[in-house]
Amino acid sequence: MPYSTLTDIKKLLTEGKLIQLTDDENLKPATIDPADPGHAPMIGRVDEAIATADAEIDGYCAVKYTVPFTSVVPLVKGLSVEISIYYLYKRRTVPEKVEKAYDKAVARLKDISRGLLSLGIDPPPAPVSSGGAESNKSVSDRVFTRDSLKGF
Repeated sequence: MPYSTLTDIKKLLTEGKLIQLTDDENLKPATIDPADPGHAPMIGRVDEAIATADAEIDGYCAVKYTVPFTSVVPLVKGLSVEISIYYLYKRRTVPEKVEKAYDKAVARLKDISRGLLSLGIDPPPAPVSSGGAESNKSVSDRVFTRDSLKGF
């Protein structure tokens, strides 16, 4: 399940800009229509940008959380949209404003991986360890004892 959708991206990018970034076939439609089979390549490019962004998010969040997330946390959705937009622009030329938004999103992901920013969900429990070193030897396996070293 992707963390964001075409509809989410359309909330931050105008339809014209989105078409400009994805219309390699030079169809020049007025809108991107998921029902139109001719628009499938453009929608595929958006889906590819979302998948790349989500993989990046999972890479950072896997340090603290089980990924992929089964339910989309609003913060993750927002990061997915920001990073997806960056990858859409990366196909052309990335404006400074979009580059800064991407850098900010990555900084947030780093904070999540360090535990400085919470997603508001419980991370999986840490594995329980005994807290000490383990050995495959017992007391009876000792070669050097107090008695055997007498006289040295």
